[in-house]
Amino acid sequence: MKDIKTLTFAFMDPPFENERTVTFFRILDAALDRGAHVRVFAYEGAAALAFAQQQAHGNSVHGRDAKHESHPLTKDWIAALQEKAHEKSLQFDWVNCGLCADERGVNDSIKGCRRGSPADLWRYASESFNTLIIGTR
Repeated sequence: MKDIKTLTFAFMDPPFENERTVTFFRILDAALDRGAHVRVFAYEGAAALAFAQQQAHGNSVHGRDAKHESHPLTKDWIAALQEKAHEKSLQFDWVNCGLCADERGVNDSIKGCRRGSPADLWRYASESFNTLIIGTR
């Protein structure tokens, strides 16, 4: 287990706004597939990715209710990544920037995600094999 690398990611995009969010989750999934511990610092709008009160919705234009629309929620993607890490005996640590969550009103996060500060990103980066910061532009 000592040879397992830890990768840190900082992400800033809010849920549902662009394709970078899906790509970000695919990168996290690939890191777990390759046996890496994963640490995420969710900054700015990304603090809403783990918001527990996200709700699926229907699509009346296409005549589908919420069940049939099967709208993906970022909180569910995070939960799936947490479960995958658990099954592989890997660490998956998700920290939301507390100030960012406060100003957006998204403090109610799913289980396994916690509140932190940019100091967590500094610590993560200092202790990790590598760090990737995905900015908004």
